Amino acid sequence: MNGMTKWLSLGICLSLAPLGQAGLAQPQQSPQPQQAPSGQPGDQAPSDQTAAPSLDLAAIATLKAMSERLAGAKSMSFTALSTRENIADDAPPSYETTLSNVTLQRPDKLRVLTPGDGPASEFYYDGKKMTLFVPEANTAASGDAPPTIDAMIDAAWSQAGIYFPFVDMIQSDPYRSIADGLEIAADLGTSTVIGGTTTDRVTIIAGNVQAELWVGHDDHLPRMIRAIYPNDAATPRFQIEFSDWRLDAPIDPGAFTSAKAAAAQQVQFTPPPAAPNSQ
Repeated sequence: MNGMTKWLSLGICLSLAPLGQAGLAQPQQSPQPQQAPSGQPGDQAPSDQTAAPSLDLAAIATLKAMSERLAGAKSMSFTALSTRENIADDAPPSYETTLSNVTLQRPDKLRVLTPGDGPASEFYYDGKKMTLFVPEANTAASGDAPPTIDAMIDAAWSQAGIYFPFVDMIQSDPYRSIADGLEIAADLGTSTVIGGTTTDRVTIIAGNVQAELWVGHDDHLPRMIRAIYPNDAATPRFQIEFSDWRLDAPIDPGAFTSAKAAAAQQVQFTPPPAAPNSQ
């Protein structure tokens, strides 16, 4: 969930950040919550250089319950409203907002309809191909894709610079994605004003992201994420609101392809530009 806006060659901003940064983290081995020192004779507190992460058991339980609920769904749909702050030295702050209507079927199907701001776009992945369609321009780009959503996420970025700000929530194990590099996770209690329900609040620090998550207390579904990136020069702020959750509802088999996209003018995907320090 870190970030710089990336644009496709089609001129559509589908993401709020590049892969490896936009998600809370990329999957690796999940850290385990740390217990307090026992205080028994011979125990020694770790030095500052080797101190264990401060991972609160209640916060970890909330994150894992959310992950298990999402990962256990064979299909899901939801709406994601993402807002990213842009800060410039010579201009007032501006805010980029992306509305995404998401439909997913595990393990290999995804549709993301983005009505605005900016020109509308439609993204389709059917387990074999991924396609980006821009109705206003009647153009589409397609490419071969690997057979899982997780692998497709990497391919979409490397082939076309496509990245979705809600990507952590659609991976096969959201907790592993969020927990990579997790240094601090703390339980902040509950809220009754987010998402029209009671939510559990968790704050985390992982690398260059400091974030707070609101997760449904009863249904364990994410309702909102707010994040800041203190190591970035502009210190951008990011927010994503989730709504209209539907899990394991029937999905039309034709939802993940588009006849209009197939009939549109075909153009090529363009890989994202290399980062300045990648040379």
